[in-house]
Order: sequence, then structure tokens, then C-alpha cells
Amino acid sequence: MNSICVYCGSSDKVRSEYLDAAYQLGAAIARRGWRLWYGAGSTGLMGAVANGALQAGGEVIGVIPEIFNTPRLAHPGLTRLEVVDSMHTRKQRLAQQADAFVALPGGYGTFEEFFEILTWSQIGLHRKPVGLLNIRRYFNPLLALVKHALEEGFIYNEHYALFTCQEDIEVLLDELANFQTPKGLERWLTRED
Repeated sequence: MNSICVYCGSSDKVRSEYLDAAYQLGAAIARRGWRLWYGAGSTGLMGAVANGALQAGGEVIGVIPEIFNTPRLAHPGLTRLEVVDSMHTRKQRLAQQADAFVALPGGYGTFEEFFEILTWSQIGLHRKPVGLLNIRRYFNPLLALVKHALEEGFIYNEHYALFTCQEDIEVLLDELANFQTPKGLERWLTRED
């Protein structure tokens, strides 16, 4: 693994524990020699994860749509900043460059990015590991919803195994590094039992 994409919130009005964990994740990514790809923001968890990686000597590449490329929103100290025409282009670029994906707490955008990249894995567009860093058990309601979808038959067991969720940064990164694609992913197409 050489690079990892992090999805996370950009709000500054969050608990310090979220910001601290984002910073520590960035630093841990850099210590492993992995390149950080993310949405290029300077605020909230986005800024914290980038700062953690940069201050630990890591390489950080941000991809930002033109609409957000403002002095208030774009991180000024990245290794490289790529300005693109749209959110769709940003997400495509991040998906192409990353070897794995991690979502930290965030809002609608983070949820959408996590579920999109997970869906792409489900339908075979990539076979890269996906994880959630469950800071303050933020994702527990989301996990309950996914479990409910599984129990109701909307998700197969092997699709439930397409992501990992951990509260410990190093455990999460180890699981991503050692990810094995679940067997039987094509079952939703073939409808075999």
C-alpha cells in the first residue's frame, strides 16, 4: 500500500477529540510512509488530518473543486494541490489514486463518499479496502443501519465484510493493509445461494 484517501468533515464546530484523532491518523499514515490523498480542506477534521501527516513528514495531496478553492477553505501548505472542475471529478481522482479509503466522522458529504466508494466495491469497480475510524463511537448508528439492511436481506454477508470499523488507529490501518477481498461478491449478480 502506498496511498490512502481520507474522507471527513470540514466543520470547525466539533469536539476536540475528533480533531485530535484526525491529526493522529494523519501522523500515523505518514509514519507508515503512505501518501495521504484527501479533499484539500484546511478546516475541521480535513485540516487536522492533513496537518498531522505534514508535521510527521508525510506527503499530502489535496484535490479540490474550483468552487471551494478559496483562501478560507483550501489548505495552503500541501505537498500538492490539484484544482478540478467538479465534485464528481474530485471523487474520481481520489478513487483512482488511493490504495485504500478511510472515513472519519463527518456529515452528508462524508456519508455520501463512504457509501459511494463502498458501493463501487460491492459492484466490482475496485477491490480496495475501506474503513471507518469510529471516534467516540460516532458511526455506531450507521453500523446499526447497515446491520439492519443485512438482516432485512438488502445486503449480502460478503458485502457486509467489504469494510472494517475500528476505534484504534493502528488496528484500523493494519486491517486495511492486510485486507482480503471476501469470496462470493458476484452472488448478488448470479443470485446463487
